Amino acid sequence: MAQTILFDPLVPFWLIWALGGLSILITGVALWRGLAGWPLRALAAVALLAALANPALQSEERTALSDIVLVVADQSASQRIADRPDQTEAALAALAAEIAALGMEMRLSRVGDGADNAGTLLMSELARMLAEEPRARVAGAILVTDGQLHDAGLAPDLPAPLHALLTGRSDDWDRRLVIETAPAFGIIGEELMITLRIEDQGAVPSSLSGRAEIAIAIDGAPAQSYAVPTGQTLQLPLTLEHAGQNVVQFTIPEAMDELTARNNAAVVQINGIRDRLSVLLVSGEPHPGQRTWRNLLKADPSVDLVHFTILRPPEKQDGVPVTELSLIAFPTRELFMESVDDFDLIIFDRYQRRGILPLTYFDNIRRYVEDGGALLLAAGPDYAAASSLYRSPLAEILPGRPTARVIETPFLPEISPLGQRHPVTAGLAATHAPPPGSDQPWGRWVRQVEVVEQSGQTVMTGSDGAPLLMLDRVGEGRVALLASDHAWLWDRGYEGGGPQLEMLRRLAHWMMGEPELEEEALVAETDGQTIRITRRTLADTVGQLMVTAPDGSESAVLLQEVTPGRFAAEISGAEQGLYRLVEGDFETVIALGPAAPREFEQTIASEHLLAPLSAAVMRLEDGMPDLRRVAEGRNAAGRGWIGLTPRNAYVTTDVKVTPLIAAWLFMLLALALSVAGWLREGRR
Repeated sequence: MAQTILFDPLVPFWLIWALGGLSILITGVALWRGLAGWPLRALAAVALLAALANPALQSEERTALSDIVLVVADQSASQRIADRPDQTEAALAALAAEIAALGMEMRLSRVGDGADNAGTLLMSELARMLAEEPRARVAGAILVTDGQLHDAGLAPDLPAPLHALLTGRSDDWDRRLVIETAPAFGIIGEELMITLRIEDQGAVPSSLSGRAEIAIAIDGAPAQSYAVPTGQTLQLPLTLEHAGQNVVQFTIPEAMDELTARNNAAVVQINGIRDRLSVLLVSGEPHPGQRTWRNLLKADPSVDLVHFTILRPPEKQDGVPVTELSLIAFPTRELFMESVDDFDLIIFDRYQRRGILPLTYFDNIRRYVEDGGALLLAAGPDYAAASSLYRSPLAEILPGRPTARVIETPFLPEISPLGQRHPVTAGLAATHAPPPGSDQPWGRWVRQVEVVEQSGQTVMTGSDGAPLLMLDRVGEGRVALLASDHAWLWDRGYEGGGPQLEMLRRLAHWMMGEPELEEEALVAETDGQTIRITRRTLADTVGQLMVTAPDGSESAVLLQEVTPGRFAAEISGAEQGLYRLVEGDFETVIALGPAAPREFEQTIASEHLLAPLSAAVMRLEDGMPDLRRVAEGRNAAGRGWIGLTPRNAYVTTDVKVTPLIAAWLFMLLALALSVAGWLREGRR
């Protein structure tokens, strides 16, 4: 029980003070005049003032509350290496026993890796725990960590001592690979530079020679190893070979007694882009859709277009030599013999042989395609004529043979079953809104050259199911044949038009090998801690996806068909690192998480961040310190012990207030003293 004297004045306190001052003045005057009853008069004034102050005795029934100790256990990635997990659990068990022996309560929180590579956020968690507990009960806080925290500047204002118990060993050492700079994208065929460094930390063995082996692998290909010095910034020149994502993996072998190999590897993902695309467009006789391809390609700022048109009508035979048909001599030999390999795509739009280009030029174009080039024929009646390009060395690589028949009746272009799966034509109807009330997705065309499929894939059909758009791969290159010159009708809005621009754009990009239009591909992308996998194929089914995790474990993932020709799956909550994905003959790699996780930038246990914030930092390898009670303001730590400050917190369960004496008794006492003073002075 605790007792306290309270005052519940009958009048305002300022009036009591005023009366007190007046009483002192009157008593002083009585003393000055030598009145014998001044002591009694002073006591009467005190009694009167006490009556007005109305004193009371407050009695409280209190229940003592136990003190609270906040304990934060670091369980981030750097705390899961070597024997640190065992050290942590042993320390927590000892703390729980000693805190209980002191009659205190332990509040434990385990902290993992921060989101978005934020690292170890111990102080943020400590602040959260402190906000949930009464400050008057907190006797101290203890961190069990390796000292590598990343929010030291957010340390809360604690009402009691903060201590840190450090895991790890004094003889720990580690080697890590640091990617200093790496571009997010690079131009295909041009050299780019990656800077990296191999650094050693901690008690590095003297047997190491200052050199290390580094292995470099691109897109999961076999790695190449090099011997490089440690502690120095190295520059690695790299040339990207293909468009899209290029994954470069760097690995250094684990050294003897090294703390962890988790930071011995780094992954850099570089998006390969083309600087400029060179396109050669050769137009034949003029026709309404002649500018279709030119407008499409000129609208793309990344395309360098070389375009020439044969304006001489085929029926004109005036004996003028070919070399004299233009005011400026056209560099045909330079284009088709010397510089043909500089083009990414060659387009023949309604072109037929007229003796302007020798057959050796067409043979060189055939060789260009087989070596990796791209050729597109937008054919009209010219393809069915005797002067057709099919009757040239190009016939060896063209997917369709003309029958010499030209169909000039309206027909509706349709996506073939195979075209529903091919990226060039898949979902093409969804890119164009049909006119209101129409029962067909787009307008009709009115002319088609009849061809017989010889190779490749027919992705669009025309009149009576005849091949309309055919795609093929020849050697290392690609060939496309559009057996109609009426695609421009869609652009003009005939019968509601159609997705002409989107179809031709996809076709041109597929011809130039853009990764997003590959019909057979295994693609992976990351979203946070989720890997999204897409398998594009022209087949009806695919096999199981084999996933190799960063730790070397393998698992099988079932791919589900989401749209025709597209199978997908997700891997959620995955561990950070490099994943190898294999489905049949297709293989890709994807890096999850940052190239250099923050948790593994510094892995050696250190007190340099905690020392300014803590009363004591003690290594667990030296033994578990004792816990002691220490008064507030005294030393909170010593050799082999750390202190907790008792808070003596309590909760009041009952309160009683009892007047010390009735006010009328004070008044009666004051009156009696006043009369006694008067009588004493009267007898004198």
